[in-house]
Amino acid sequence: MTDSLLRIAALARHNAVLRRRDPGQFLSYLVMPMLLMSVLAPVFRRAAAGGSAQVVTGMLVIYSTLALSIVGTATLAERVWHTWDRLRVTRAGGAELLLGKTLPAYAVLLLQQAALLTYGAVVVGARPHGPAAYGLLAVAVAVWSATLLAVGNALAAVVRSFGELGAACDIGALAFATLGGALVPTSMFPAWLRPAAPASPGYWALSMLQAAMRGDVHRTLVPAAVLLIAGLAAGAFAVRRLTRAQGRTTLL
Repeated sequence: MTDSLLRIAALARHNAVLRRRDPGQFLSYLVMPMLLMSVLAPVFRRAAAGGSAQVVTGMLVIYSTLALSIVGTATLAERVWHTWDRLRVTRAGGAELLLGKTLPAYAVLLLQQAALLTYGAVVVGARPHGPAAYGLLAVAVAVWSATLLAVGNALAAVVRSFGELGAACDIGALAFATLGGALVPTSMFPAWLRPAAPASPGYWALSMLQAAMRGDVHRTLVPAAVLLIAGLAAGAFAVRRLTRAQGRTTLL
């Protein structure tokens, strides 16, 4: 166990250095939603009650989902550089390799979401209701970030280039976040589209975050359980694919 933790820590330190040297994506996915929150908040407040919470959680879900590219890039880079197979022949197992590669990205996701929620509370006025809400928000952010981490690695195990990864993240993020009600509440969807909303992870993330802000324990934990199941499935797929022949660096 100690040796395993040491290997994970060494990989995580190395990848944290790489992440610090390239903060561009992180800054983009942090500044843009802040600007949009400030611009759209008055519109959402006039449109419906709870508009401030809707715009803050909606922008958070959209831009945290777009940040899948940050997660996926960390793993895909090893395949593109043809170094993944070298890592696989070390004593580190597949799960250790993925943890070491992605823990810094997980920290980035946590920091991004915490910063956006803080900005939303201080500037936009979407404040959590009651002391319990802060703990629930911490749980919600941890679960949603873990789900994104698993999905990002699953994508990185399938795509063959950074272009494919970017397209999958951008199109998929906007599609799933929009379907989940991040831009427009699902109650305003056409009748034929509403039943499809629960198929989007963004729907469960939005429901979880909004319930956490209200301090609603039950409506926070149920979506959290759904997202954890989805994350475990995606993570298991990523580990299996990257530790077997499918994970070899045959990209071109």
